[in-house]
Amino acid sequence: MIVVVFNKPDFEYDVHSLLKEFFPQEDVQMYYSCSPDEVEGKNLACTHHEMTDDGIKEFADASQVFKIDYVGDEIAVEWTLNRAGGNNSMTGEMQQADKSDIKTAGESICTKISVDSADRKETKNRLKLALYSMIEKGTGKSLPWGTLSGIRPTKIAMKCIEDGMSDKETYDYLKETYLASDEKIDLSIGIAKREKALLDKVDYDNGYSLYIGIPFCPSTCAYCSFTSYPLGVWKNRVDDYLDALEKEIDYTVQKFYHKKLNSIYIGGGTPTTLSPAQLDRLIRKIKCSFDLKDCLEFTVEAGRPDSITREKLMALKKNGISRISVNPQTMKQQTLDIIGRHHTVDDTIQSFKLARELGFDNINMDLIMGLPEETLDDVRHTMELVKELAPDNVTIHSLAVKRAARLTIFKDRYSDMQMVNTQEHMDLCAAYCKQMGLEPYYLYRQKGMAGNMENVGYAAKGKAGVYNILIMEEKQTIVACGAGASTKRVWPVPNPDGTHRIDRCENVKDVGQYITRIDEMIERKQRLFEEK
Repeated sequence: MIVVVFNKPDFEYDVHSLLKEFFPQEDVQMYYSCSPDEVEGKNLACTHHEMTDDGIKEFADASQVFKIDYVGDEIAVEWTLNRAGGNNSMTGEMQQADKSDIKTAGESICTKISVDSADRKETKNRLKLALYSMIEKGTGKSLPWGTLSGIRPTKIAMKCIEDGMSDKETYDYLKETYLASDEKIDLSIGIAKREKALLDKVDYDNGYSLYIGIPFCPSTCAYCSFTSYPLGVWKNRVDDYLDALEKEIDYTVQKFYHKKLNSIYIGGGTPTTLSPAQLDRLIRKIKCSFDLKDCLEFTVEAGRPDSITREKLMALKKNGISRISVNPQTMKQQTLDIIGRHHTVDDTIQSFKLARELGFDNINMDLIMGLPEETLDDVRHTMELVKELAPDNVTIHSLAVKRAARLTIFKDRYSDMQMVNTQEHMDLCAAYCKQMGLEPYYLYRQKGMAGNMENVGYAAKGKAGVYNILIMEEKQTIVACGAGASTKRVWPVPNPDGTHRIDRCENVKDVGQYITRIDEMIERKQRLFEEK
């Protein structure tokens, strides 16, 4: 366990995120040495505990303790190794360090930084840099993304480009401000340039995008934490769900009749758990309701090969769907069995070939690095089979195991399994994508990603997923319909720092609740889009 003690609640989320990047297996506990009334009423992002009256106690069970004290225009940071009384979880990390830098149990490393309390962004960056430098020296471990722990690192590179900075100036800024590696900086700049070229076609102020969520799946994969429901249980209520969904679509049409619809994405779950007739019903509803003359892309995430049939693909094709996904995650059968994917490698191959046969010319394939028991040779085998299929998009995900996933809930079952992702894995995938003529076009990160890596989308020229870029760069309003869907209103007038105000509202996740409370979901959107 790692303990962090603040003398006031400020930047806890940022500190927590950075420590979890360095020590993903550790439980990070946040404490406050200030009075309870300074914490009460605060919207604290992290699990927190108030201190006892006797002040800062001896955290006997902690492997390490961080103290962060805000005093005037200074922040004092102290890192104490408490390994003698703790669980020695730091031993492996500390062995990587230069012997001269390793501190013995009970010894502390201290630093102070001067900050301008009025400039919160700069204060946050300085605090994270101080923590990073301290831990890097103590452990010998660096992070590929440096101090960046947010999910959208390319937004920073994009802002630099939009501000007229050169590649060199952008590089220097990312290196000095965030300590990102050369590889990640180059990747971010390259992607930001491609994103900007695509987004220049989009009218942010007068346009919006539409997300439709289908929350049903054939089964739940072991790594998955998305809201999804087994179709076998809910098959008799799918039409009821579509009834509610159509009602929410009708509201969207009425509210946004004066706006340009730029992209549509039907995701999930697994949209192809719907029957051919249900797919046809949904897509015809969308096509008949919206003006699609400005729509750059209409994607349906066909997803799992065990849900794909000729009839369903034909329903998509006849309705003019421009982009689909056929997602294997891996081409190793043993791994598919472990993670609960109820399809075979051959199912994936045949589904892909069928889609090609029916004329789909923009097909994405999702792959995950860091799955249980997957070696570098397994990844190479997967990429060889993918290369033979020659998809138009490949999205390389780094495994991120969330609290709601079976890999976490039943972690004892998987405790003996290796789940490894490294820069070598990502480089291997990048090399294969380059061989296929695919270039990286969007990137995002998640908490708890294997190897502190990232998710990268690769695409052939002219085949990049516009919606994927829009949702990551957060430059355009996205209206989301369906159970568990999250709508984001992006205000067109920028803030003084160039960012945009973003307001959100979420639909209830439970399918039954969504059906019965659909009027409430519409009312939430109505309130979100009231002029303010």
